[in-house]
Amino acid sequence: MPKMKMEKKEKKVEKKEKKVEKKEKKVEKKEKKAEKRKKLKQCVDQKEEPEFETQPKKKKQDLQATEEEEELTAEEKRKLERKLKKERKKKEKQQMREAGISTKKVEPKKQSGSELALAYLTSWSENPEEWKFQKARQTWLLVHMYDKEKVPDKYFPILLDYLQGLRGGARDITVQKAEAFMKELDGSNAEDPNLLEKCERIRQVLQLLS
Repeated sequence: MPKMKMEKKEKKVEKKEKKVEKKEKKVEKKEKKAEKRKKLKQCVDQKEEPEFETQPKKKKQDLQATEEEEELTAEEKRKLERKLKKERKKKEKQQMREAGISTKKVEPKKQSGSELALAYLTSWSENPEEWKFQKARQTWLLVHMYDKEKVPDKYFPILLDYLQGLRGGARDITVQKAEAFMKELDGSNAEDPNLLEKCERIRQVLQLLS
């Protein structure tokens, strides 16, 4: 009986020792993982690639290095790198603000409807191979073609050439609107230079399309 008790006690002691060993290993792994993260952070801050041991001298060291790499997966590395990059950018922006440098991005100026339509017309004239039909640009030109400020004189002859290609409903509507404009202007002040120029443009469009 005493012998059996002794054996049980020994087994209990062994179990306790094993538990202690496991705890120590876990603590050791956590420490290694923390150290690994620290090294990786330093590498990212310096904009360098992290260095990992690729040629360990001993088999035991090789096994340890493999375990460490398994602990920090590729996905975890990417997440950590993204996080550190964000932190670095925040620091850079803060430094720029402190130095009085604006951190706002300068957005390129958007082209107006006039600029886009005239560029469309120029492309039709000068680069027919690259030109593509755009209904919105054509509509803008048809609506504003009698306005000298929106369609300058140098573009109007090109626009007349473009109008020769109008077909179907677009051609009919353009003629109807031109005739209606002409009737409106018949009773207006004939000495106004702007009205005279508008009348001349309308007359040319009707002569071309009628």
